[in-house]
Amino acid sequence: MTKETKSQAALLKEKLIMEPKNSGSVMPDKQIQKAYDFCDGYKKFLNAAKTEMESVDYVLSKLIKRGFTEFDPQKKYAPGDKVYINNRGRALLFAVIGNKPLADGVKIIASHIDCPRIDLKSRPLYEESQLAMLKTHYYGGVRKYQWVATPLALHGVISKKDGETIPVVIGENDSDPVLCINDLLPHLAGEQNQRKLSEGIKGEELNVLVGSLPFKTEDSDKTTEKVKLNIMRLLNEKYDIVESDFLSADLSLVPAFKARDVGFDLSMMGGYGHDDRVCAYTSVMASFDALKPEYTWINILADKEETGSDGATGLDSRFLEYFVHDLARPYGISGSVVLQNSECLSADVSVAFDPTFPDVTEKRNTSYISYGVCLVKYTGSRGKSGTSEATAEFAGKIRRLLDENKIIWQTGELGKVDGGGGGTVAMFIAKLGVNVIDIGVPVLSMHSPFEVVSKTDVYNTYLAFKAFLAEK
Repeated sequence: MTKETKSQAALLKEKLIMEPKNSGSVMPDKQIQKAYDFCDGYKKFLNAAKTEMESVDYVLSKLIKRGFTEFDPQKKYAPGDKVYINNRGRALLFAVIGNKPLADGVKIIASHIDCPRIDLKSRPLYEESQLAMLKTHYYGGVRKYQWVATPLALHGVISKKDGETIPVVIGENDSDPVLCINDLLPHLAGEQNQRKLSEGIKGEELNVLVGSLPFKTEDSDKTTEKVKLNIMRLLNEKYDIVESDFLSADLSLVPAFKARDVGFDLSMMGGYGHDDRVCAYTSVMASFDALKPEYTWINILADKEETGSDGATGLDSRFLEYFVHDLARPYGISGSVVLQNSECLSADVSVAFDPTFPDVTEKRNTSYISYGVCLVKYTGSRGKSGTSEATAEFAGKIRRLLDENKIIWQTGELGKVDGGGGGTVAMFIAKLGVNVIDIGVPVLSMHSPFEVVSKTDVYNTYLAFKAFLAEK
């Protein structure tokens, strides 16, 4: 139907009423194929980087190949120079110097690369009834029942007393064993079935099965805990460690399976870690397309977001602020001036509407799978607590940027007003005086071992970050 044949009401509605559309009805087939191809690379990243340390290693290798060098706070950098800061191997900041003066501000994209998981306790290994087990502590907001009776891989590092650091990955290769957390059989789960869902599996029941054979000794040998001893012997032979080395280890259990396409139309991807590595990957790829910017840009891949952004590698620390001050000092510019004139996209996922559980979201103000990148003016919970709410002016600017670049976008918030909610790193960057707004990919089954996202949403998120960094 042409505009000439449309009714006056139809024309007026088209002009005045906001009607988000499924990207499949808007994007040309060639662009949808580009989205599918882009996500093939993203799946490789998800499979290779299941912890924040592995994510840093993965991205850092790409940075070095593209000529990024370690930041020197004593050096005055020129337009086009590329620098990075590796924050303890668990967070990464990298930047490209632009043509405009630093006093005009910088462009910041901030995502996080930590994900909900199961961590080992400091003294994890024990034996009970001739089974060797590991004690754990869950990290971030997990639904504990989702982590039982599923194959798990062990990732992390062990730092020995002599200073040697040993990387550990067990359960990813087909030849590797996997680990698991046991659950009750339904025949005997009468008491467990009476628990609230949140207590169906309790924290101290997240015990990991790791062995059952004892260390062989003479019948007269009175040594106890021989199964534990046998497991420790195997670990000693493989990694040259003793039990006390667990005290200085960062070891995590993550799903052992790989990211996969979801749906008969292959339009979605399921896997572990979409929150928030989907925003990390898209921001990194957009950064690589903006190596000659007008404005200096900074990309941050942060740690600890899932536990409050605390610690030296989280964004509630001052490593971003220190970097900006150090970058500006040789120019005779105050870092506070740079920050006050800066803009940031807090790149984090949003909740996608699930028709199976419609009551937790408000349909007019939630995001939908395949409706594009989601712009979130505020997060927080209930009375907007724990959020930095973007100003109307900055939200309007980002809207305009998305529309001018023909990027498919939508808006949303994290559930009904009294339903709960959650936060992002936006408020920590806003504390520095930076204009900031949340933007990212809608996710189904968020914080589960198998989250689901739309490929076209991922691609439009990449395009949004690319447009932001390329702004003149």
